[in-house]
Amino acid sequence: MKFTTRFNPKLFELTQGYPRRRLIKDLGAGLTVAVVALPLAMAFAIASGLKPEAGLFTAIIGGFLISLFSGSRVQIGGPAGAFIVIVYGIVEQYGVGGLLLATFMSGVMLWLMGFLRMGVLIKFIPVAVIIGFTNGIAVLIGLSQIKDFFGLKVAGKMPAEFFAMLKTLWQALPSWNPQALGVALLSLAIIIMWQWRAKKNAVAFDKAGLLPRVSGSLALIPGSIVALVAATLMVQFFGLQVETIGSKFNGIPQGLPEITIPNFSWNEIKGLFLPAATLAVLGAIESLLCARVADSMIRDKHDSNQELLAQGFANMVVPFFGGMPATGTIARTVTNIKNGGGSPIAGMVHALALLVVVLAAAPLAQYIPLAALSAILMFVAWNMGEWREFARLRTFRLPYRIILLSVFVLTVVVDLTVAVQVGIFFACFIFIYRISSLSTAEAFKLPDDFAAEGVAAYRLTGALFFGAVKFVDELLVNVPKRALVLDFSGVIYIDSSGEESLEELLELYQEKNIPILIYGLRQQPQDLLKRTRWLQRLGEGHVFSDMADLQAWLAKY
Repeated sequence: MKFTTRFNPKLFELTQGYPRRRLIKDLGAGLTVAVVALPLAMAFAIASGLKPEAGLFTAIIGGFLISLFSGSRVQIGGPAGAFIVIVYGIVEQYGVGGLLLATFMSGVMLWLMGFLRMGVLIKFIPVAVIIGFTNGIAVLIGLSQIKDFFGLKVAGKMPAEFFAMLKTLWQALPSWNPQALGVALLSLAIIIMWQWRAKKNAVAFDKAGLLPRVSGSLALIPGSIVALVAATLMVQFFGLQVETIGSKFNGIPQGLPEITIPNFSWNEIKGLFLPAATLAVLGAIESLLCARVADSMIRDKHDSNQELLAQGFANMVVPFFGGMPATGTIARTVTNIKNGGGSPIAGMVHALALLVVVLAAAPLAQYIPLAALSAILMFVAWNMGEWREFARLRTFRLPYRIILLSVFVLTVVVDLTVAVQVGIFFACFIFIYRISSLSTAEAFKLPDDFAAEGVAAYRLTGALFFGAVKFVDELLVNVPKRALVLDFSGVIYIDSSGEESLEELLELYQEKNIPILIYGLRQQPQDLLKRTRWLQRLGEGHVFSDMADLQAWLAKY
């Protein structure tokens, strides 16, 4: 593995030419993405136990830096729903200061992953693990929004632990607010209908000849913004008694964020290492999965290592402005692509547009009802989960089902970190078992002209590693009288445990003065057996390149 990496952001491609038409498309896409990101950034922050401005500053600063240094032309960065559960747990246990330090540490880890060219390793995380924790996070996000969706009155903060959360919600259920529920249901209905309407793209109106241009323009406006505006106007017009950003957080500060220095104490760093590692791994998975989705849509190829460098740098900077973890986001990236974004300029425009909103229109945010934001997150959680995978489980093998369901249940009930660790452990264990079952030693007959009484021949296949050394045991028990022939042409890999088994085999046969004859060694097994001097102890005269050389030796023998 090389320990250096090229620093080559996609933005450098603009040095080869950036036509005016591309600039206009990027400006339009960036402004549209900003409209989508505005409510999501606030909603993600609030759901994570933070103030809404934490999400906005993350989208502005983190989003700008990710686009500036990104390894993808169209990646849009910012706060993501996948982080909600983890961030909420960190804030509850370590406070906001602990979150800032954990975010910075995760940024360092991401940067190191990119620097050490580890972007490709993320692809080795099993799909079952990814689907399991994604669905689990979606359930927890939806569960965490029940409080604001129903307008429940809960004393203090909502607990992060699953059963404690259920208990708290059940106890608070009698305090539900019908006005808040009405606002949430209306907001959710608008989002769902608007998305359906956008998919249809006003086909019915086009057929009828009714304002096709206006309807097409309206389709570009995200349903979350329409729902947010409608809910805010309804609350103010009818004077509904529902909780708003103003009543809970005293609004959003109008201006640039203040510089915040995390507490870099060794005790804090030790305690936050595991949460920070979880943030880093999840951020890497999210961003690289998002980049792969984008690649399939624009027929391009992202630089995974450069993307990790960008994510790492953004997460190292964001904590100094009171932000939360940032990563690539699929919904905003897809919106960027569908609206014509084709370069990192679109993502930078999106961040600058959000900055203008904060500087010019922050006071208006105080009127936004929390019930509307909870409806947006409920919709995000539903779209985030891959629920069809549960229906398709019976079509997969038992190991896949075990991994997916165990990760899902552990994510919901215990903890995401534990879920991923258990899922990867199960996946590795099952993989080792299956690979070991493919490693065999099959007896075969030598050609009649060279077959001799007391000469046994075996064809070895697969990998001779710590999980598959048992098939050598048969050769230790059934010892031939004159010679043992081993065909290594089907052995693709040998590790130290496999070499020890061969060492034991060689010692036994040499004690009985029975020669071992081998042929067909591939490059990796040959290199290992040379380094360990096994081939030297075997004897050069007992190693053959192929069956023909062996037959010539047997003819003399």
